[in-house]
Amino acid sequence: MSYQVIARKYRPQRFSDVVGQEHVTQTLANAIKQKRTAHAYLFCGPRGTGKTTIARIFAKCLNCTDGPKVDFDEQDARCIEIADGRSLDVIEIDGASNRGIEEIRELRDTVKYAPAASKFKIYIIDEVHMLTKEAFNALLKTLEEPPAHVKFMFATTEPEKVLPTILSRCQRFDLRRIPTALISQHLAHIAKQEKVKIDEAALYAIARGADGAMRDAESALDQLAHQLLRRQNRGRRRALDVWPCGAGSDSGVVSRGSGRGSRNRVA
Repeated sequence: MSYQVIARKYRPQRFSDVVGQEHVTQTLANAIKQKRTAHAYLFCGPRGTGKTTIARIFAKCLNCTDGPKVDFDEQDARCIEIADGRSLDVIEIDGASNRGIEEIRELRDTVKYAPAASKFKIYIIDEVHMLTKEAFNALLKTLEEPPAHVKFMFATTEPEKVLPTILSRCQRFDLRRIPTALISQHLAHIAKQEKVKIDEAALYAIARGADGAMRDAESALDQLAHQLLRRQNRGRRRALDVWPCGAGSDSGVVSRGSGRGSRNRVA
């Protein structure tokens, strides 16, 4: 099996796995239990905080066998298809590369068709703020009165760029930057699973430098793990090679070479 990066390997697969966003996951779980799910959701927040991940988990809850339910079976064939990105009823769209009116008109023409095998046809549009004004306007009517079998889930790092008429038709959830302590704890769990020996100070340095973004921290841990395996060297200084913000340093940055701004590497 080919190597899978840590950020993908340890991507949350259910709401209980999501770190630091309980105000969002608990609200969505309650809506599912009470059978009060809306037709459109907007997930906002900084990069790497779990917007698209939560949308995918929500899609699993809605389209799992015998769903909607929060405690779905991870081995359920429908959930596996969603996790692998091959479900016919969960369509993920990159707003940056499908931002024009023609792409949205095509979407609008397909929503009227019933789901192939699941209860809902779910559209997840990432970076939705990248859509043009004309594309937003083409989406308005469908978003206001969608068929009963359709759900929209939008994700964006810049909600202020989304038209107010779109915002008013969505339930909005603002994701927070994840606290450094929670990121550090999660990295320690991953390091243990991966059998990587690393000091707590190094994990904290990575968590602090990630600035609340779990994905960035996991990517840095991946890089650090490769360095440790190659050089058999562990400790806080190695973590500071990966991230410029150090835990406990007075200046908060690694010492830099004179005149060039490049970080000094530890051999």
